[in-house]
Amino acid sequence: MNETIQIGDLGVLVTRKAIKNVHLSVHPPDGRVTLAAPSATRLDVARAYAISRLAWIRQQQEKLRTQARETPRQFIERESHVLWGRRHLLSVAYRDAKPCVSLDHKRILLTVRPGSDAVKRAEVLHEWHKGLLHDVVPPLIRKWEIRLNVSVANYFLQRMKTKWGSCNHGAGHIRLNTELVKKPKDLLEYVVVHELAHLLEPTHNERFIAILQDHYPTWREARAELNELPLGAEVWKE
Repeated sequence: MNETIQIGDLGVLVTRKAIKNVHLSVHPPDGRVTLAAPSATRLDVARAYAISRLAWIRQQQEKLRTQARETPRQFIERESHVLWGRRHLLSVAYRDAKPCVSLDHKRILLTVRPGSDAVKRAEVLHEWHKGLLHDVVPPLIRKWEIRLNVSVANYFLQRMKTKWGSCNHGAGHIRLNTELVKKPKDLLEYVVVHELAHLLEPTHNERFIAILQDHYPTWREARAELNELPLGAEVWKE
């Protein structure tokens, strides 16, 4: 059962699990706070622990607030767009033909029909992003299915408001945030490994950490780098 404790203006979601130690987390992009505690932990004990770490929580939330955020994109000529961790200039052409996107050295060439507005231009680019991910995700999944001895029934790409990925342990499905196309490919691989590890262990307990540590020893560095990169332009709300 999940419960929320209130410490002044701070809400902390408390989840009790079959784990040995307390895990306190501050989640990007909005600084949401969760506390996972052993099953028998009393709520007042969880509250006391959260209060003892209040300074650390505030520090992490401040880091997220001051983190670089992309300015809203208008999808216009010579606008800067990030792809696999590198900046590219956008070139927009209007042609009475099927919309398409291509990459020419450091330029992203976006072709749309005359009269296409920013929403349509964004939609065309997003579909292209999904295509790029569909090219690289399946080989990564196959690679880590073998290493972790797991099987992914299916994967999905979608815009996700608060997570880089998710895993449905029972169905064997994983979901990946399409924003990952903007991050270096090694960070995409970290997210794939993270979600596939959940097929072995659905919670973030000691066993899950051990799996990551054993198979992807640099996971902490990858997680830190991913969470320090610029956030999307939209201010996510849950």
